[in-house]
Amino acid sequence: MKRKIIVACGGAVATSTLAAEEIKELCADNGITLDLIQCRVTEIETYMDGADLICTTARVDRQFGNIPVVHGMPFVSGVGIDTLKEKILALLQE
Repeated sequence: MKRKIIVACGGAVATSTLAAEEIKELCADNGITLDLIQCRVTEIETYMDGADLICTTARVDRQFGNIPVVHGMPFVSGVGIDTLKEKILALLQE
């Protein structure tokens, strides 16, 4: 089953690219087929139809329906990265 993940940050360039690359590698290593959308936080609603997960590197204090949202800063800082990867895998394998 293909999973749709949205990776968003303030400008859709720097930190979201780091998070996107980590998520691509994580999914590849675990046999998860991926449709990854990289965008600005302000564009999430444009792409959220059919999304399985939203990962943001900017602070987002809102919900997007029943789509799980994870904070992706561990992909940038390295602090808590293993815990974040486990959480993402658990959400995608439900």
